[in-house]
Amino acid sequence: MEEQPELIEACLAKWDINWLLHRAAQRVGASFAEEITKFGISLRGQLVLQALANEEVQRTQLKLGAMLGLDKTTLTSELDKLERAGLVTRVPDPNDRRVRTPVITDKGRSLQKEAGDALAEVERAYQARYSAEEMAVIRKVLQDLSKGEGPLQGSCI
Repeated sequence: MEEQPELIEACLAKWDINWLLHRAAQRVGASFAEEITKFGISLRGQLVLQALANEEVQRTQLKLGAMLGLDKTTLTSELDKLERAGLVTRVPDPNDRRVRTPVITDKGRSLQKEAGDALAEVERAYQARYSAEEMAVIRKVLQDLSKGEGPLQGSCI
Protein backbone atom coordinates (compact mmCIF):
# COMPACT_ATOMS: atom_id res chain seq x y z
CA MET A 1 0.00 0.00 0.00
CA GLU A 2 1.52 3.28 -1.10
CA GLU A 3 1.11 6.23 1.23
CA GLN A 4 -0.55 9.39 0.01
CA PRO A 5 1.53 12.49 0.91
CA GLU A 6 -1.49 14.73 1.46
CA LEU A 7 -3.06 12.20 3.83
CA ILE A 8 0.18 11.95 5.81
CA GLU A 9 0.45 15.74 6.07
CA ALA A 10 -3.16 15.92 7.31
CA CYS A 11 -2.43 13.27 9.94
CA LEU A 12 0.77 14.98 11.06
CA ALA A 13 -1.11 18.23 11.59
CA LYS A 14 -4.09 16.60 13.30
CA TRP A 15 -2.89 13.75 15.50
CA ASP A 16 -1.78 13.91 19.09
CA ILE A 17 1.73 13.51 20.46
CA ASN A 18 1.17 9.80 21.14
CA TRP A 19 0.44 9.12 17.46
CA LEU A 20 3.37 11.27 16.33
CA LEU A 21 5.81 9.56 18.70
CA HIS A 22 4.52 6.14 17.67
CA ARG A 23 4.85 6.98 13.98
CA ALA A 24 8.36 8.38 14.47
CA ALA A 25 9.36 5.27 16.45
CA GLN A 26 8.00 3.06 13.66
CA ARG A 27 10.04 4.89 11.03
CA VAL A 28 13.29 5.00 12.99
CA GLY A 29 12.80 1.46 14.31
CA ALA A 30 12.24 0.10 10.80
CA SER A 31 15.49 1.70 9.64
CA PHE A 32 17.40 0.19 12.55
CA ALA A 33 15.74 -3.22 12.10
CA GLU A 34 16.55 -3.27 8.39
CA GLU A 35 20.21 -2.50 9.11
CA ILE A 36 20.64 -5.00 11.96
CA THR A 37 19.24 -7.90 9.91
CA LYS A 38 22.39 -7.64 7.77
CA PHE A 39 24.26 -9.01 10.80
CA GLY A 40 21.93 -11.95 11.40
CA ILE A 41 20.62 -10.69 14.75
CA SER A 42 17.68 -8.68 16.01
CA LEU A 43 17.65 -5.27 17.67
CA ARG A 44 17.08 -7.04 20.99
CA GLY A 45 20.04 -9.28 20.24
CA GLN A 46 22.19 -6.24 19.61
CA LEU A 47 20.92 -4.66 22.82
CA VAL A 48 21.91 -7.78 24.79
CA LEU A 49 25.32 -7.97 23.09
CA GLN A 50 25.90 -4.27 23.75
CA ALA A 51 25.05 -4.67 27.43
CA LEU A 52 27.35 -7.68 27.74
CA ALA A 53 30.17 -5.98 25.82
CA ASN A 54 29.96 -2.87 28.01
CA GLU A 55 29.66 -4.65 31.34
CA GLU A 56 32.71 -4.65 33.53
CA VAL A 57 30.87 -6.80 36.05
CA GLN A 58 29.07 -9.92 34.87
CA ARG A 59 25.34 -10.12 35.55
CA THR A 60 23.11 -13.14 35.93
CA GLN A 61 20.36 -13.62 33.35
CA LEU A 62 17.83 -12.36 35.89
CA LYS A 63 19.79 -9.17 36.59
CA LEU A 64 20.53 -8.61 32.89
CA GLY A 65 16.81 -8.92 32.09
CA ALA A 66 15.91 -6.43 34.80
CA MET A 67 18.56 -3.99 33.60
CA LEU A 68 17.31 -4.19 29.99
CA GLY A 69 13.62 -4.27 30.85
CA LEU A 70 13.19 -7.72 29.25
CA ASP A 71 11.06 -10.40 30.86
CA LYS A 72 12.57 -13.83 31.56
CA THR A 73 10.97 -15.55 28.56
CA THR A 74 12.00 -12.87 26.07
CA LEU A 75 15.57 -12.72 27.35
CA THR A 76 15.93 -16.50 27.41
CA SER A 77 14.71 -16.75 23.82
CA GLU A 78 17.14 -14.04 22.72
CA LEU A 79 20.04 -15.64 24.59
CA ASP A 80 19.19 -19.00 23.00
CA LYS A 81 19.53 -17.45 19.53
CA LEU A 82 22.75 -15.66 20.42
CA GLU A 83 24.21 -18.80 21.97
CA ARG A 84 23.35 -20.92 18.90
CA ALA A 85 25.17 -18.33 16.78
CA GLY A 86 28.24 -18.56 19.03
CA LEU A 87 27.89 -14.95 20.18
CA VAL A 88 27.34 -15.66 23.89
CA THR A 89 27.81 -18.48 26.34
CA ARG A 90 25.95 -19.04 29.58
CA VAL A 91 28.14 -19.96 32.50
CA PRO A 92 26.48 -21.89 35.33
CA ASP A 93 26.89 -20.52 38.84
CA PRO A 94 28.97 -22.99 40.87
CA ASN A 95 26.82 -22.31 43.95
CA ASP A 96 23.36 -22.49 42.36
CA ARG A 97 22.72 -24.67 39.30
CA ARG A 98 19.58 -22.67 38.44
CA VAL A 99 21.59 -19.46 37.89
CA ARG A 100 23.33 -18.68 34.60
CA THR A 101 25.58 -15.76 33.73
CA PRO A 102 25.63 -14.78 30.04
CA VAL A 103 29.10 -13.93 28.74
CA ILE A 104 29.83 -12.43 25.33
CA THR A 105 32.28 -14.39 23.16
CA ASP A 106 35.04 -12.89 21.05
CA LYS A 107 32.86 -13.52 18.00
CA GLY A 108 29.96 -11.75 19.75
CA ARG A 109 32.12 -8.81 20.73
CA SER A 110 33.34 -8.43 17.14
CA LEU A 111 29.83 -8.64 15.67
CA GLN A 112 28.46 -6.25 18.29
CA LYS A 113 31.10 -3.66 17.43
CA GLU A 114 30.49 -3.98 13.68
CA ALA A 115 26.71 -3.89 14.06
CA GLY A 116 26.92 -1.03 16.55
CA ASP A 117 28.99 1.01 14.11
CA ALA A 118 26.43 0.36 11.34
CA LEU A 119 23.53 1.39 13.61
CA ALA A 120 25.44 4.54 14.59
CA GLU A 121 25.53 5.44 10.89
CA VAL A 122 21.76 5.01 10.65
CA GLU A 123 21.36 7.28 13.66
CA ARG A 124 23.76 9.86 12.20
CA ALA A 125 21.64 9.97 9.04
CA TYR A 126 18.58 10.88 11.13
CA GLN A 127 20.51 13.40 13.20
CA ALA A 128 21.86 15.08 10.06
CA ARG A 129 18.36 16.43 9.44
CA TYR A 130 18.72 18.70 12.46
CA SER A 131 21.19 21.21 13.87
CA ALA A 132 23.18 20.31 16.98
CA GLU A 133 20.91 22.59 19.02
CA GLU A 134 17.76 20.95 17.66
CA MET A 135 19.17 17.48 18.40
CA ALA A 136 19.96 18.53 21.97
CA VAL A 137 16.33 19.62 22.42
CA ILE A 138 14.97 16.45 20.79
CA ARG A 139 17.13 14.24 23.02
CA LYS A 140 16.15 16.16 26.16
CA VAL A 141 12.44 15.99 25.33
CA LEU A 142 12.60 12.27 24.55
CA GLN A 143 14.58 11.57 27.72
CA ASP A 144 12.09 13.54 29.79
CA LEU A 145 9.13 11.76 28.19
CA SER A 146 10.83 8.39 28.68
CA LYS A 147 11.19 8.99 32.41
CA GLY A 148 7.49 9.72 32.79
CA GLU A 149 5.52 9.24 35.97
CA GLY A 150 5.59 6.03 37.97
CA PRO A 151 7.35 2.75 37.20
CA LEU A 152 8.65 1.98 33.72
CA GLN A 153 6.68 -0.71 31.93
CA GLY A 154 7.81 -2.89 29.04
CA SER A 155 11.20 -3.48 27.48
CA CYS A 156 13.63 -0.95 26.12
CA ILE A 157 13.17 -2.55 22.69
